[in-house]
Amino acid sequence: MTYRHDVGTRRWVFADLRELMAKATPPRSGDMLAGIAAGSAEENVAAKICLADVPLKRFLTEVLIPYETDEVTRLIIDTHDAVAFAPISHMTVGDFRNFLLSDAATPSVLAKLAPGITPEMAAAVSKLMRNQDLILIAKKCPVVTKFRNTIGLPGTLAVRLQPNHPTDDPAGVAASILDGLLYGCGDAVIGLNPASDSLPVLSDLLKLLDGIIERFEIPTQACVLTHVTTSIELINRGVPIDLVFQSVAGTEAANQSFGVNLAVLQEGMEAARSLKRGTIGDNVMYFETGQGSALSANAHHGVDQQTCEARAYAVCRPFEPLLVNTVVGFIGPEYLYDGKQIIRAGLEDHFCGKLMGLPLGCDVCYTNHAEADQDDMDTLLTLLATAGLTYVMGIPGADDVMLNYQSTSFHDSLYIRDLLGLKRAPEFEAWLQRMNITGADGRILNHDASHALLGMMPHLAA
Repeated sequence: MTYRHDVGTRRWVFADLRELMAKATPPRSGDMLAGIAAGSAEENVAAKICLADVPLKRFLTEVLIPYETDEVTRLIIDTHDAVAFAPISHMTVGDFRNFLLSDAATPSVLAKLAPGITPEMAAAVSKLMRNQDLILIAKKCPVVTKFRNTIGLPGTLAVRLQPNHPTDDPAGVAASILDGLLYGCGDAVIGLNPASDSLPVLSDLLKLLDGIIERFEIPTQACVLTHVTTSIELINRGVPIDLVFQSVAGTEAANQSFGVNLAVLQEGMEAARSLKRGTIGDNVMYFETGQGSALSANAHHGVDQQTCEARAYAVCRPFEPLLVNTVVGFIGPEYLYDGKQIIRAGLEDHFCGKLMGLPLGCDVCYTNHAEADQDDMDTLLTLLATAGLTYVMGIPGADDVMLNYQSTSFHDSLYIRDLLGLKRAPEFEAWLQRMNITGADGRILNHDASHALLGMMPHLAA
């Protein structure tokens, strides 16, 4: 279907919904690289005006990527919850924006709507919003998940303790874990990106993390972020695995470039759940996404990168993940050029994921060749935490020495919790108090009262 809008004597014509969505997207380098971005601010505004008048029902009949050739499209259409969608089925995209900003859109109402909102609907309405709109609405969409603790409660912000090491040295990994725990980090997950894909190395790392959690009875979960098929093999070998990780994208072809499909993800979830390692819940999957992944794999089908990202959340949703995060600035300036684009993308991703009912976190990060710096990350961290972000990364010094990018530090989590009065996962908060790492107010204690932790860590890493 063709879409048109007249501005003075100029008529803007958009060939189909896919082109309209791309032209309505706020400027970003990835869409420019793909040749699908608006050519001017005027064209961008004209596309937004057209998009505001599109009925939400249109997204169920005019798919952006063909149903016959893409399993993600089939997943979106075949699992759409018509009952949940019914209360907003009469709305246009513009109407939907107005509703989301109204007092009628309460947290309970939005939670019931989530299964009826497709990624394209979420992406479309986000394109009409200012940053403050994305923040305000996302704040109304808490998503709670459980494994060994409770993540996502209103008024909380969890932290993934990321103890990466360039050679997977156990002593180095253990030292980073100790550092993070003493700063009160690790309630989301102790999650390690391995340098190796060797099964013996991965097995040793998983046993190290499991040993630390078990020895100190830490109410958290561990994850070594290897490929889902590798995790399945390790489970078959009897290695202790809490969470199964996988990077995913929003098209079948992009997921194929990662070596996965929906059936493999289902197998991974079933394998992890068969271990029954969760104490209070069975959310066993951990997914990472990021704008630009489909384009970098030449698998975007002419769809803008933000809409592709929202489609990745549709991939995550059926697997009831404990954690999902957008690694927002990791892919580089070819996709998000500078701090302004990274900030906007982070807010969009968080909004779309939460609106769709996912426990969205964010790796607030950038690469050293991007036009961004740590001040930009401070801004994005503050905005996302205000918006009810589920979790962030905690990395020694904010500098990942294995992946070579800049993220958020253990200290950053102390800043944002102090600023906004945010707590940790309640079970983890209670553990920190028992270990005399924090006081009853959640603040790190000035005296060193964690000798047991200090004393046992070298033994565990040996």
